[in-house]
Amino acid sequence: MSEQVRVRQDDEIGARQQRHWQATYEQHPGVYGALPSAAAVAALAAFEQAGARRVLELGAGHGRDALGFARAGLSVDAIDYSREALAQLVRAAQAEGLADAVAAVEHDARDKLPYPDGEFDAVYAHMLLCMALTTDEIRAVVDEVRRVLRPGGLFVYTVRHTGDEHYGAGVALGEDVYEHGGFAVHFFSRELVDDLARGWQHPEVEAFEEGELPRRLWRVTQVRAA
Repeated sequence: MSEQVRVRQDDEIGARQQRHWQATYEQHPGVYGALPSAAAVAALAAFEQAGARRVLELGAGHGRDALGFARAGLSVDAIDYSREALAQLVRAAQAEGLADAVAAVEHDARDKLPYPDGEFDAVYAHMLLCMALTTDEIRAVVDEVRRVLRPGGLFVYTVRHTGDEHYGAGVALGEDVYEHGGFAVHFFSRELVDDLARGWQHPEVEAFEEGELPRRLWRVTQVRAA
């Protein structure tokens, strides 16, 4: 397969997934509930211990985790490529009196982040990296995260991994990406996690489960070198 054809296929998959997520949020408002995820609760504890005040969330969806951070007194920039999800987040923030603490930004994480170097104390991404991204796109996102973090800043992300029951199920799209039920997931190997940690300090990997399947995930915490 030529590189040009591969890029075109990747773009088509990404566009199809964006439409699918937009439709999901339109048809099921607040689909993931109002309470923060267990991943966000664990990340918040790490952020508070590190004295983080300004947080960037990648793939915030309708905002259950961003709102949890804001309730704890953090300033949150929440980005997502679904306009409908962000509209739900804005309405929820306004209803809770948190509009000044949460900035909702429509942005595709595959593009360069719209922030200067060293802007954030922490970056959080719950399953964003294991969406329909190629390995090269994942590396590019992590490089951007490093850029916008201050030295010593925390990056906490979660991903479904190759021990998950859905790994290998559904339509194979290449590079350990499988589409199941309309959602494409890039399942992470431990080798990929370790590769993404190169150049970072104090990487920690914790296994946990979420949902009814259950989904099997890793929560990764790593520190930007000073």
